[in-house]
Amino acid sequence: MVQDRIEREVVVAAPRERVWEIITQAEHVGKWFGDSGAEVDLRPGGTIVLRWEKYGTVYAMIDKIDEPNYFSYRWIPGTPDAKPDNENSTLVEFTLTPQGGETRLRVVETGFSNLLMNESERAEQFSDNTEGWAKELRELQQYVEQLPVYSRRRWTRARAT
Repeated sequence: MVQDRIEREVVVAAPRERVWEIITQAEHVGKWFGDSGAEVDLRPGGTIVLRWEKYGTVYAMIDKIDEPNYFSYRWIPGTPDAKPDNENSTLVEFTLTPQGGETRLRVVETGFSNLLMNESERAEQFSDNTEGWAKELRELQQYVEQLPVYSRRRWTRARAT
């Protein structure tokens, strides 16, 4: 039987509101997650379009939003150009928790047993995504760290006033 739950956590050197922007705004998502851009219609039922040079275009459907605490979407990992639905997709959940001036970001992906693939393909997708989330969260940390310090400070000051 295929495992059905991936959990990853990372502490990001930015306030929760900034991390929220980085995981929900196309200008950021297309840089740390996709490598060829993204589109985000940020509302329940809205579409996310993720583009990778190597993997093609992947679509996701936004499930729930509780800004700036929680964000989830459904997608069919490893299946370019496919449109997700509640029966043939995994659920990706982001939970953001303030930790001093930083943010603990938890990502949970479930539902691999629902994918309309054979057992071997589901197991391969689970393995790929287990490695993938570790890599993508490292890239998110690096993306935040490469943002100019001035921009981070200015953003924090602007939000505080």
